[in-house]
Amino acid sequence: MALFHLFYAVFCIRQFLLNKSWIMKRLTTTFFALFFICLYSAAQSIDNTIARYAEEFAQERTYIQYDKSTYIPGETIWFKAYLMEGIYPAEKSKTFYIDWTDDKGNLLSHTVSPLQWSTTNGQFDIPADYKGKYIHVKAYTRWMLNFDSAFVYEKDLIVLSRNTTSIAKNVITPELTFFPEGGDAIEGVNNKIAFKANDQWGKPVKVKGIIKNNQGKTVDSLRVLHDGMGYFFLLPQQGEIFTAKWKDEKGTEYTTPLPAVKSSGISLQVSVAGTKRNFSINAPQDIASVLGTVYLLGTINQHQAFKVTKDISKGSASGTIPTQGLPSGILTITIFDSKWNPLAERITYINNEEYKLAAEMNVQRWGLNKRARNEIEISVPDSMPVNFSVSVTDADIDTDSSNNIVSHLLLTSDIKGQVYNPWYYFSANNDVVSKHLDLVMLTHGWRRFKWEDVVSGKMPKISFPKDTSYLTLSGKVYGVTPSQLRDKAHVILVVSQKGGDGNKISYLPVEPNGTFDDPSLILFDTAHIYYQPSKSIRDATLQFMESRLPAFRNRIPAIGIFNNQFGDTTGFARHFKLSDEMISMLKQYEGKMLDNVVIKAKTKTPVQVLDEKYASGMFAGSGDGYQFDLINDKLAGISPNIFTYLQGKVAGLNINATGATPTVDWRGGAPLLFLDEMPVDANFLSSVSVDNVAYIKVFRPPFYGASGGSSGAIAIYTRRGGDAASTPGKGLNSASVTGYSVIKQFYTPNYASFNAANERKDLRTTLYWNPQVVTSVKNNKALLIFYNNDVTKRFRVIIEGMGKDGRLAHLEQIME
Repeated sequence: MALFHLFYAVFCIRQFLLNKSWIMKRLTTTFFALFFICLYSAAQSIDNTIARYAEEFAQERTYIQYDKSTYIPGETIWFKAYLMEGIYPAEKSKTFYIDWTDDKGNLLSHTVSPLQWSTTNGQFDIPADYKGKYIHVKAYTRWMLNFDSAFVYEKDLIVLSRNTTSIAKNVITPELTFFPEGGDAIEGVNNKIAFKANDQWGKPVKVKGIIKNNQGKTVDSLRVLHDGMGYFFLLPQQGEIFTAKWKDEKGTEYTTPLPAVKSSGISLQVSVAGTKRNFSINAPQDIASVLGTVYLLGTINQHQAFKVTKDISKGSASGTIPTQGLPSGILTITIFDSKWNPLAERITYINNEEYKLAAEMNVQRWGLNKRARNEIEISVPDSMPVNFSVSVTDADIDTDSSNNIVSHLLLTSDIKGQVYNPWYYFSANNDVVSKHLDLVMLTHGWRRFKWEDVVSGKMPKISFPKDTSYLTLSGKVYGVTPSQLRDKAHVILVVSQKGGDGNKISYLPVEPNGTFDDPSLILFDTAHIYYQPSKSIRDATLQFMESRLPAFRNRIPAIGIFNNQFGDTTGFARHFKLSDEMISMLKQYEGKMLDNVVIKAKTKTPVQVLDEKYASGMFAGSGDGYQFDLINDKLAGISPNIFTYLQGKVAGLNINATGATPTVDWRGGAPLLFLDEMPVDANFLSSVSVDNVAYIKVFRPPFYGASGGSSGAIAIYTRRGGDAASTPGKGLNSASVTGYSVIKQFYTPNYASFNAANERKDLRTTLYWNPQVVTSVKNNKALLIFYNNDVTKRFRVIIEGMGKDGRLAHLEQIME
């Protein structure tokens, strides 16, 4: 090869001496060939980088449905979270985090929930003495923390109190903002300038005014077209500066300067034309002749949608982009010069409605009378797996239907800045709504790509890898050398999990990097761990559950910034009255129960002593049921498990303990099961040794201490204090470890049978909440049953869901 280059150089020198023009032509041809090769290489590099972004760095977004839109102190917020990646459910992440903060930014709770089928659910109990008007919700996965924090879920939930007033009565601070289409206003070309007028909460305000230049000449007026948004056109000349003179609804005058006009650049304008987008590119002639060729690149959901080349050497270019084959979402159109430097960018919304999941709700049985039974059926036509969440509330309390699973996952979660009443843009798909939605695109920031990084091939820095596995008992050893870890290092753990099945002993090897893990043990709530490292690492320090993210340090106060303020505030008074009366009644009832215990405790029996020692809250007192003292029952130890011990001891309680998992039935339903007042299942409870049990309480139906207690409850209490046997692990090092937050079940009363406890007044505002309604290929229908309270005359039913293919469902219906 070296010899070839030598002969070629000699040949070129000879040709140069014979004919200088030949070599000049040859060099010119070679230069242009290399130039176009570089351009092609840059284009290929961008294609490859965008493909890597889509494949390796796809960003997740989340939506949360709540049982209702407002609450009062002391109530429980019930929620269901959905997670998507692109147009499909995000199936890789397994852990979901929510920070709940007060009006001062103080952390109230940090809930950690397992994701199954890209969804999870849970609850947060508002403190009874809470004084704030809002509670702030920040929700995220670990993966979401690698990217722009503007796309993390934020929401302010209204908390009603006796002094709650409408936001409209507060002092309004209007703001007017201008957005040149494409990014900049350019001298010498016609520019489309959009504007948005809103208050400090993002709610649109009405304004009117004019645009003047620095010579005092009026060049246009402000015309609001929809929800505080509009646009006008400017043809700036050299040195022109523009200012808006405008008034708000009260007639107060303001002056706002427009963005500075640039002397060079290009203008990009995009118009909506049904299933197509027409675009035009304009530039001053001197700039256009230098640019010559530009590239238009379209991306949607971080995937490349199209790439075209346009010649603007004569000052302008135009074209049409067909969009009917694209998925619904934000399409970004970016213009690059010949060296792939970004010049202008515009976003436009594509709504092809392929995301719609054709779910239906049918009322099978109406029951609007006091405590009447209601039955509703959800069906999907094509027998596809769908995960729904269902809320039924009093239709006369306040509500906010401005945002839902469709509008959030397809619009607001993918755009910077708040969108007022986003569901409106999906309520129809006609020209009027499409043009209004285009105003949103013109007046809101969006940027998933940093083009300088894309052009250079730079990938995002990943500081938080995905939680691709659930939170299991894990940890890491510190303060040891690699050689110590190689000597079959291990740790012995004795785990006592709250609400668990007794103590579990684990023998875990320590990996060369110092980590250890028990993938079979998923932790919920708080566990106490006794541990002992092996001899070679006896002096090591152990840290547990390092994969569990702590709450955000920089927390946002709950002051209403992230609340749409679109809701029906006329229902505030009814909502507060019903909820406040219900909570007061429950407190009085609980106090009466406790008073009864004191009155009857003249001579305490052994069972009463145990009840005072072990039971608390709604579990305390003799109640309407049975009590068993296993400490003084000499025959208790002969029973292999709790269920065989209880067989035949409770009238009407049918127990089948012959199978792998015991079954319990009482009056046609399964009673709730609790271990140390924490909910467990029958399989969990069957492994608890009777020798470790001190006390059992069996509550007749219904049990009001927890949701779903219509068929009664069985509470098991393990021995503690002087009643407890020696604890495995005693004398070892220990630590308290927190896993997933406890997920409770929403309580729905069953009024099908008479019970004296049902005579209490029922004023629930949320009549039914079910976050896990699932249809399958074999069964495309789900029947839901709930009972009315004592006062509600109309129900609001909200059903939301996500299919396995990423299609979304939102149904809202009034039953009256």
